[in-house]
Amino acid sequence: MNRVLALILAGGRGERLSILAEARAKPAVIFGGKYRIIDFALSNCVNSGIFRVGIITQYRPRSLNHHIGIGRPWDLDRSTGGVSLMQPYIGRKASDWYKGTADAVYQNLFFVEESQADQVLILAGDHIYKMRYDDMLEFHRAHKADVTVGVVEVPLEETRRYGVLSLDEDDRIVEFQEKPLHPHSNLASMGIYVFSRECLVEALEEDARRRSGHDFGYDVIPTRIDRDRIFGYRFQGYWRDIGTIDAYWQANMDLLADLPDLNLYDPENIVRTQDQQRPPLKAGPHSRITRSVLSSGCIVNGYVHNSVLSPGVFVEEGATVVDSILFDDCHISGGVVVQRSILDKMVFVGSHSHLGWGEDYTPNQDEPEVLHSGITIVGKQARIPAGIRIGRNCIIGPMAREEDFPADYVPSGSSISPAASAAGLPHPE
Repeated sequence: MNRVLALILAGGRGERLSILAEARAKPAVIFGGKYRIIDFALSNCVNSGIFRVGIITQYRPRSLNHHIGIGRPWDLDRSTGGVSLMQPYIGRKASDWYKGTADAVYQNLFFVEESQADQVLILAGDHIYKMRYDDMLEFHRAHKADVTVGVVEVPLEETRRYGVLSLDEDDRIVEFQEKPLHPHSNLASMGIYVFSRECLVEALEEDARRRSGHDFGYDVIPTRIDRDRIFGYRFQGYWRDIGTIDAYWQANMDLLADLPDLNLYDPENIVRTQDQQRPPLKAGPHSRITRSVLSSGCIVNGYVHNSVLSPGVFVEEGATVVDSILFDDCHISGGVVVQRSILDKMVFVGSHSHLGWGEDYTPNQDEPEVLHSGITIVGKQARIPAGIRIGRNCIIGPMAREEDFPADYVPSGSSISPAASAAGLPHPE
């Protein structure tokens, strides 16, 4: 694998994740309790023997940069190879904010050329899956391909979210439709590409001269189908694009199955991440925990069911957490019910409150396309007052305080923003 360079595209804003990605890049969003989304692509690289990795960032990268650091958890703190973080910069004619996925790589072609890699593996940093890239690379070499695209079968009704491919009997790509209204196939692009280095440089330099969106799926791959040897590599394992709140919530819930399709317990193919050095989980004498994933540092004295808890969550006696995802250091007071909700870091919920209350599924008034299935989300460091009922599809903004709630009931579909003084402060990442 010494002749392979991996580039992870990690600059996505993640607007469909609402306030969870408001102050952090989407690949930095917490997943499965202890991980960040980007951990999966990074771990796949090192588990495949790839130790030269460039991470291309853009939108609010501080949290992501802090998480990756020098790459030690992934064995990427190396003098030769290792991990490199690449942020766009202004001031030279050839540099500007990235205009698309292809442009992000184009502006870093110097890094590709310096690597002298034979193949360049381009990855999305915001997907959840475990994959041995060395198998895909062997397929690429065996087929003498110029480009290989990772593909996975998806339900036909979901194809509008993806680039859709049609393959011939030799798995050569004969058609590529980006987010089609009338798809000709249910094979979706995984956003994983293997390019020969020469083909990548030629394709990106050609794309840079065109007026386009400078995107691999929309612009680069379709224009090369009739000119290059482009193949589809069929992936059979678990893969999820968690770009929406519903998809994000469901992917977390998938971990709770007796035998989850995404196996995080395989010692031969582990997912690596930063270790927070927290003490072990502690369950109190009256606690009850069923079908849940709990991280280190949690203290549970109440009832937790079908939920995912990140490090340091405290659930007081008499509290109930059901069908929910709680990020680091949330505090759930006694008598609280948290149901079908996602709470960002350091949220405090006052006693006898109820999040996810009632059977009214009115979509959120501000983001109806994002929140419509009954999930309520609470932003980082928000404080929920005691005794309040918050309906479904609600958004409680980061750093909201008790005085921001006008009444003891927040109807389904409502949004609560912090007071003007708090709103003027930058949201913490």
